[in-house]
Amino acid sequence: MSGKFEVYQDAGGKYRFRLKAGNGEIVATGQGYVSKEAAHKGVDAVQRAADGAAVVDVPKAA
Repeated sequence: MSGKFEVYQDAGGKYRFRLKAGNGEIVATGQGYVSKEAAHKGVDAVQRAADGAAVVDVPKAA
């Protein structure tokens, strides 16, 4: 089973998204949005940004 994005309304009334792996584990969450449409646009932005994105190790801060 592949992963999925879930869009939901939180207790404060904001819309959020979470990415769930095929096993149901939450692997990423999005910020709060004022509308469901905005949350869907956030999902779209993450999908576009992740397509072919490099994995970069960031050095430890001094």
